[in-house]
Amino acid sequence: MTWPALHITRSVDADVASVVAVAGDPARLPEWAAGVSSGIRLEGGRWLSDSPMGAVEIAFTGPRELGILDHDVTLPDGTVVRNPLRVLPNDEGSEVVFTLFRRPGMTDVTFAEDAALVAADLERLAALVAGG
Repeated sequence: MTWPALHITRSVDADVASVVAVAGDPARLPEWAAGVSSGIRLEGGRWLSDSPMGAVEIAFTGPRELGILDHDVTLPDGTVVRNPLRVLPNDEGSEVVFTLFRRPGMTDVTFAEDAALVAADLERLAALVAGG
């Protein structure tokens, strides 16, 4: 079985290494990813963030040096949500591509809201990287 997928992209006026340095650093996620805006902490070798559901774990599955910033989010109930995130060269800049999957039970409204949140995250990331 496969889920419907939406690729959300944002061009960034910075090279791949510069984007990866920010987007691939778990400690910097609160600067651009709204889902971890409450903060993130390294605890027992795991990156944890508080959510309305409780603590969630965020683990990059890399290899980051190749622009592969896929990351798993483990929810308090043990459910693992896999999030493909890639940084690709685009002339002198980069293209950031997040794949959003429509998981079972997601309504049209929820899927559209999630897509808008991801797009806003990528806008913040682009501004952060461009700002140095």
